[in-house]
Amino acid sequence: MSKLEMLKKHLITCSVILVLVTISALNIFGTEPVLLTKTTPKIKTYMPASLVFYKAEEAEAGFSFANEALPLNDKRVNLKLKKSITKNRFRNVQSNLLHSKADKLFPIIEPILRAYGIPEDFKFVPLVESGLCEGTSPKGARGIWQFMPGTARSYGLKVRNGVDERLNVRKSTIAACKYIKELYGEFNSWTLAAAAYNNGSIKLARAINRQNEDNYFRMSLNRETGSYVYKLIAMKEIINKPRKYGYSNYYGYLQKPIPYLVASN
Repeated sequence: MSKLEMLKKHLITCSVILVLVTISALNIFGTEPVLLTKTTPKIKTYMPASLVFYKAEEAEAGFSFANEALPLNDKRVNLKLKKSITKNRFRNVQSNLLHSKADKLFPIIEPILRAYGIPEDFKFVPLVESGLCEGTSPKGARGIWQFMPGTARSYGLKVRNGVDERLNVRKSTIAACKYIKELYGEFNSWTLAAAAYNNGSIKLARAINRQNEDNYFRMSLNRETGSYVYKLIAMKEIINKPRKYGYSNYYGYLQKPIPYLVASN
């Protein structure tokens, strides 16, 4: 290749490069920069779909008993729970008696439940069974756990000759724990154990076999047992969140500030 041909080729290459540089410059500098002012509309940015924030009440955990959640997408379940909670609102109860008794007795009941591996939600059983009273039912059940004499004796309580340990909070709670643990071993469900505590294990087992169903919330049970777990959940709500349900003047141990979080003077 002659020197003249090489020079022509070099000039062509340089011309192409110059054209490309010119075009790029026009694209970059041919558009005026946008200066942000107070009237300039802001570009909205969106968070990924997985990062969704809810209001406090929307983020609140669903209703449950002993960590077994209610299927609130079921209208029948939702209605039964709503009725049970409404019945226990302050405007219908007009008393802080249950909260006061819970303050006194829960500190005794809770550690015993833990010692026996029973979910803490079972502490609400006495409120539903007896209102934390020590009266005797028409059928003969007595004490805060409403034990019948025969059942009480089966779990180590003395009921004879003027001695009735069903009235002893600590001893009757220990007996209740033994009974509840046995029921759980039979049904492998805390909600069914609670239902059996109310209705008896034999009747509940028959209902399960007859209906071929072992989910409490889908079963058809007698009126008292069919509403029993709903009552427990309603009582849990009322005691744990008194202000939400109209108990505005109540201040119990469940709402007391944790000592180490209180600022010292």
